[in-house]
Amino acid sequence: MFKQFLNNQPLKLTFKNGQTACAIQVDHSVDLSGALNQIGLDGSRPVLVVVGGASKMSDQSMARLRLLFVNVLAPIAETLGACVVDGGTDTGVMQMMGQARAEIAGTFPLVGIAPVGKIALPDAPPSSSGQTSLEPNHTHFMLIPGSTWGDESPWLARIATTLADGKPSVTVMANGGAITLLDLFENKKAGRPLIVLGGSGRLADEITMAVRYPEQEARESVTELLQPNHLQQNHLTCYDLSQPFSELTKIIMEGQTRQSRYTVKST
Repeated sequence: MFKQFLNNQPLKLTFKNGQTACAIQVDHSVDLSGALNQIGLDGSRPVLVVVGGASKMSDQSMARLRLLFVNVLAPIAETLGACVVDGGTDTGVMQMMGQARAEIAGTFPLVGIAPVGKIALPDAPPSSSGQTSLEPNHTHFMLIPGSTWGDESPWLARIATTLADGKPSVTVMANGGAITLLDLFENKKAGRPLIVLGGSGRLADEITMAVRYPEQEARESVTELLQPNHLQQNHLTCYDLSQPFSELTKIIMEGQTRQSRYTVKST
């Protein structure tokens, strides 16, 4: 636990780039709406959840994914006045999201959700215990109980639902591994449409292949993810990084109006 956080009160964080963010540490007894209000996130708004990683990608795919964040995800969030929710650390897609917001001079809230035992505050270097720095272009952080990556997965989904408060929300995932799979299950359980970025590698490509070639055997967990739930029959869409960005914009807007389709767009 951080001594700077007392009685679940907000704390202002200042990063080396001069940016500031409002953070709060919460526990299992917290009223999420109240905690969000404390850091200035009151009212309902559309929500874009971003999950995944950026490991073992080719240079070409990495460059394409970075462009996607700058040209699609950040501008959509800005246009919709949406709140973006992700894992908040200065790595992978969270880093890309923060940098994209800065590059377009975005004003939308960018909220990072991370286990308190796994992150280092901006005035403290990462320790030998494997702590990770927070991404400096995020505007808000909610530090949740836990000291293991993946502890944040159910919290992230719940916080996104609380922020939306009935407004449309959608989850976009790139790359990813075991923890991203947890994120997808939690967001599926919340009834949130899922958009998978095929061509970004690892789990994203595995899911895309399972959708495109259903006759081929897939991992049991991936097959389970693809099964419709009681909240929505068509919950997952795959977009390929080789497609025009306008196609992803269309898919996200469909997800925002809860008209997602369980299809793979042809390349």
